[in-house]
Amino acid sequence: MKEYVIIGNGVAAVGTVEGIRKIDKQSKITVISEENHPVYCRPLISYYLENKTDLERINYRDKNFYERMKCKVIYGKKAVKIDTAKKQISLCDGSSIPYSSVCVATGSSPFVPPFEGLQTVENKFCFMTLDDTLALQKAITEQSRVLIVGAGLIGLKCAEGLCGRVADITVCDLADRVLSSILDNDCAAIMQKHLENNGIKFLLNDSAKSFQKSTALMQSGKKIEFDILVLAVGVRANTSLLTDIGGEVNRGIIVNEKMETSVSGIYAAGDCTEGEDISIGEKRVLAILPNAYMQGFTAGVNMAGGNQAFDNAIPMNSIGFFGLHAMTAGSYDGEVYEKKTENTLKRLFTKDGKLKGFILIGGNERAGIYTSLIREQTPLDTVNFELLKENATTVAFSCENRRKKFGGVV
Repeated sequence: MKEYVIIGNGVAAVGTVEGIRKIDKQSKITVISEENHPVYCRPLISYYLENKTDLERINYRDKNFYERMKCKVIYGKKAVKIDTAKKQISLCDGSSIPYSSVCVATGSSPFVPPFEGLQTVENKFCFMTLDDTLALQKAITEQSRVLIVGAGLIGLKCAEGLCGRVADITVCDLADRVLSSILDNDCAAIMQKHLENNGIKFLLNDSAKSFQKSTALMQSGKKIEFDILVLAVGVRANTSLLTDIGGEVNRGIIVNEKMETSVSGIYAAGDCTEGEDISIGEKRVLAILPNAYMQGFTAGVNMAGGNQAFDNAIPMNSIGFFGLHAMTAGSYDGEVYEKKTENTLKRLFTKDGKLKGFILIGGNERAGIYTSLIREQTPLDTVNFELLKENATTVAFSCENRRKKFGGVV
């Protein structure tokens, strides 16, 4: 029997386990988990901080998942080396695990710039893991003044989770808008106004330069007093296991459509990887949950001897703050169709006769239809795109296409 090893215990790891078990029902699977928790849904940690969920409900699979899948999980250990000659994984405690094939699903880690004086700050946190959340929750009080460095998704979800539980929240970022990697200027302005209306303060085009205990000196010269510091500047893919053995790595571990790395017998999946983004025709890190699962499942099937490809990856985001939701996908390149009301905004980006991307804020659009058009690179002259501009509806597809795509009654 084969011996499968999965390094990491996130969504990509779950996909890998389920992909393996689709083909191979019996061989040994070992999951190496640096964290001491069963797999959980990372985007829900802000809702736990907000007291809107609990530790059981943030789990990504039920409590019997590992037993049902006949997996052994090694908790609280880090894989430090892949020995391709001996075909074994070395752990931080000096032990090793043999493998027939391995999937690296190590995710990403916070990027913390070398701020001067950061070591003088007593209460400083990141916001990437459940342990980060538990530590932050323990530190805050109703009188806490919180400074969050980073106005991306992680920083803003942390701000939302803390709102109402602390006295003051200020978010700073060198970028000129919130969610700068996801939203354009107009869309970001809508989201920022909504966040401000819910009590979040912003310092944009400005960020921390140095720290002295509970004071941040900003690049603008301003001084910000705080009790709690959250560092949410960005993340970096955890690629060292492949780098150390000469694997092909850029910003992430390079994988093909089968999730194979450049090293024989080693696959990779999730936020640590860099694969093809079909919306721009280039390789990039696509660190989002649905892609992580699909990459993992693809890796698992192929590790077990099956034949699976994941060749339609695109960037996607579904985010919400205080009841205002935004959905984005693809690239913002080409001609723009815009539909705007007082509380909603829709932007569709088309190029070369295909939908390349979209931004939706507010409303109740069926974004999956737009996403499908991008993923499948559907020629727009084969659908009623004028109708789709107004409303994401299956009626815009021909009867034959509706049967193929959606099934059921047409």
